[in-house]
Amino acid sequence: MTARRAARRLARRNFRSKERLFIAEGPQAVREAVTARAGGQPALVELFTTVEAAERYADIVDAARATGARVHHASAEVLADVSQTVTPQGLLGVCRFLDSPFADVLAARPQLVAVLANVRDPGNAGTVLRCADAAGADAVVLTDASVDLYNPKAVRASVGSVFHLPVAVGVPVGQAVAGLREAGVRVLAADGAGADDLDAELDAGRLGTPTAWLFGNEAWGLPEETRALADAVVRVPIHGRAESLNLATAAAVCLYGSARAQRAAGGCRSVTSS
Repeated sequence: MTARRAARRLARRNFRSKERLFIAEGPQAVREAVTARAGGQPALVELFTTVEAAERYADIVDAARATGARVHHASAEVLADVSQTVTPQGLLGVCRFLDSPFADVLAARPQLVAVLANVRDPGNAGTVLRCADAAGADAVVLTDASVDLYNPKAVRASVGSVFHLPVAVGVPVGQAVAGLREAGVRVLAADGAGADDLDAELDAGRLGTPTAWLFGNEAWGLPEETRALADAVVRVPIHGRAESLNLATAAAVCLYGSARAQRAAGGCRSVTSS
């Protein structure tokens, strides 16, 4: 089987799972893949590049070769076929799976965690992962009812953040909540109909402790049985006339609220150095 055909098959989840490989497209994602590790090995396995991109991003291509990755020159049409995008960015990496066991996430005593429960849209999942990374979260958990972490749209939406922080996948939401609580983490459900207000949580100093945020499906939010698992159900206050916030925006507000409170409480969490 040609390298091109093998890479193209990774657009399908069953082949990704079988090979434990996924596609990362674009210079930012590939740059992060070059320096990332997966199970003690370099994350990047193969790199497809156009001639133009190889010249423009020579540092990335050289670094990829230095890790032992196989480098293939290909046309823009081939990259479009492999990535199944209309306008490929000239660099496409085939990478090893990166996810971490949930037990390892807990053993690291996380201070800030994003839990995606029933998040089905890959763009939303990737964007929340990016928000969590930007806010300096210690980990992200995707429950068993959420989208595949390695869906190409999710990887693209993360803009390289998939390579930055531990992500546990396939964890039942009840197990996720129980494990985090046993690890000393307060679990908050983010919901527009929550009884508690994010501003009130901040003013009372309750966000300075280790916190996990539960985020649900953008269309219907968190089901009642999931909200019931949390220590509190918190809404982001709407001070203007907007009906609501989308999932990624609400997640960013909640995660940055916790990050700010934790820095103030402990003086050790920095979004610029995370």
